[in-house]
Amino acid sequence: MQLIAQGYINKEIADKLNISFNTVLSHRKNITSKLGIKTLSGLSFYAMMNGYITPSDIEQI
Repeated sequence: MQLIAQGYINKEIADKLNISFNTVLSHRKNITSKLGIKTLSGLSFYAMMNGYITPSDIEQI
C-alpha cells in the first residue's frame, strides 16, 4: 500500500520487493477490492489517513 500510494508503478514495486509482477497485480487488486477504492489519489488519501504514509512520503516522488 505504501509504495502504491507513493506513486510507484507495478514493475517498480515488484523490483523493490523482489516479487513477481503478477503478485503485485494480485495484491493491488485485492487491496482495491477490499477497500472499494479504485484511484491512486483515493489510495494515497486512505494511506495517509490511516498512518501508512506521511505527506512527506508522497512529496519525495
